[in-house]
Amino acid sequence: MSVTAAQGFLAAGVVAGLKSTGRPDVALVVNRGRRKAVAAVFTSNRAKAHPVLWSQQVVSDGIADAVVLNSGGANCFTGPFGFQTTHATAETVADALGISATDVVVCSTGLIGVGDQIFRDKVLGGATAAAAELDDDGGLAAATAIMTTDTKPKQAVVAGDGWVVGGMAKGAGMLAPGLATMLVVLTTDADLPSEVLDSSLREATRVTFDRLDSDGCMSTNDTVVLLASGESDVVPDQAAFQAAVTELCADLAEQLQADAEGAAHDIRIEVVGAVSDVEAVEVGRSIARNNLFKAAVFGNDPNWGRVLAAIGTTSAEFDPYDVDVTMNGVRVCHAGAPDQPSDAVDLTPRAVHVLVDLKVGDAEATILTNDLTHDYVHENSAYSS
Repeated sequence: MSVTAAQGFLAAGVVAGLKSTGRPDVALVVNRGRRKAVAAVFTSNRAKAHPVLWSQQVVSDGIADAVVLNSGGANCFTGPFGFQTTHATAETVADALGISATDVVVCSTGLIGVGDQIFRDKVLGGATAAAAELDDDGGLAAATAIMTTDTKPKQAVVAGDGWVVGGMAKGAGMLAPGLATMLVVLTTDADLPSEVLDSSLREATRVTFDRLDSDGCMSTNDTVVLLASGESDVVPDQAAFQAAVTELCADLAEQLQADAEGAAHDIRIEVVGAVSDVEAVEVGRSIARNNLFKAAVFGNDPNWGRVLAAIGTTSAEFDPYDVDVTMNGVRVCHAGAPDQPSDAVDLTPRAVHVLVDLKVGDAEATILTNDLTHDYVHENSAYSS
């Protein structure tokens, strides 16, 4: 049920004709609860799509009634017409639901630079149709409608003590965030104000979505929204709520990693023994963005030299001749020198675990990425909605 698992929420997903495949492409999630609290984080890309610019203003007062999302077009770099389209989309939802347009978050995903009158008409028609089909069991339909190159809808639910958090996500490429990743809508029936939602969401995002770095490319449309209805009448302990939101985001992040475009391996890069979390993340992200390393994993080659070379490009504190690297349980490098033979490492399973010990501190971090494959290159050279 994902976004409708929490009390007070309705959702829908409909076909608006934006996708050439004829699949669902407009989704709507509505908070019908007594509380309308919202928090959100957005891409830190300086090139932001019109829906992001609009939605940043919507959530600034901590109140929102609905989130409308379309796939099949990012509505980015579409000029004044694009911002007018975003405004019109919010107005259409507002008119259908009897709410204010300034309380409607708008999200779009798809090709950049796509936006004409036909696009607008289809989005507005889809918004109207979605409003008419809202249902408390509409989570799967909504999660399906926001897919682009995704091969499957992504949903998750975590139950608290008398309250629930649920969510849906889309994303299969351009997974390299700054604060947020892809399009994600989270809902809860916990009775919490926007300030608590905001702090919980930012901390959860920091250690989950922000550490998913599939291909090193940051989107212009990344948005993560958290809505609270208060319908459970339960005010949870903030630590418990924080833990639940983090668990939910981690689940969705791993689903996104597993569905990354053309990937043959899901790589978990665990960096330990760093001076700080920041340096651990920097090291992990450098490895995750190293195309030579990613290509080696695709070829089932445990080339740990490429790992050390990637670490060497960072500003992190470490001694290159005192670093250990373990791949899928086999320590192939000890103190910057060969250890166990590389042919002892089995990289044929999809899951790959790389453990890097910098031996200079107690901090650690894990970055999720994927290998670099022929299919990834093909999909991103041929992709069109």
